[in-house]
Amino acid sequence: MKRTGNVSRVLLGLACAVLAFSIDQLSKFAIVELVMQPPRNIYITSFFNIVLSYNKGISFGIFSNYFENSSTILSFATSLVVGFLFVWMLYAKAHVQTMAIGLIVGGAVGNIFDRMRQGAVTDFIDLHLGSWHWPTFNGADIAIVVGAAWLAFTSPRSPPDDSAR
Repeated sequence: MKRTGNVSRVLLGLACAVLAFSIDQLSKFAIVELVMQPPRNIYITSFFNIVLSYNKGISFGIFSNYFENSSTILSFATSLVVGFLFVWMLYAKAHVQTMAIGLIVGGAVGNIFDRMRQGAVTDFIDLHLGSWHWPTFNGADIAIVVGAAWLAFTSPRSPPDDSAR
């Protein structure tokens, strides 16, 4: 019975990964091939724009100067993290953990796929407040952040150790 529960948890996590990856790739395809033809900035609201950019760095453009010509190295490093997360998913004890890990894995694989295919990650969501702009991001980044926050929020916390008193 325990094995069946673990299999169902892993399948749920994998379903979340596939969903995150699919939404990410479909949204990028729609933006690049349909919405941004011709390329332009689209002003949606006073705080949200659609702006096509290609990120050669880590999430949100961090260290883009360092990884400009190293998409393979960055993809390999990210793949190692995805492998670790997949193993974690296999041993996770709760459905919420496997779902959160699945979101992170799906988002990471979406960005790896972009890097391997085109040498950079397609970003298009531009949030800003006045002249301050958050770095442009995409659906994969959303899945990673939501998955990480959900994992942190729902992870079991051990009770305080009474023997230390």
